[in-house]
Amino acid sequence: MALGQSNTGKKGGIDDNLRKVFQSTLDEDIPDRFKDLLNQLKNQDSTASAEGDRK
Repeated sequence: MALGQSNTGKKGGIDDNLRKVFQSTLDEDIPDRFKDLLNQLKNQDSTASAEGDRK
């Protein structure tokens, strides 16, 4: 087996493993606490925007 073939096989395995790890991270759900925080921030922006419109 040539040296280049060995490295190519290893690189392909590393690439595949990295794709699996990153894809599993993308597939994870957002925690409820984080969703609640995002909603609170959205409500604050809406309230601030509405108050700014009144001025």
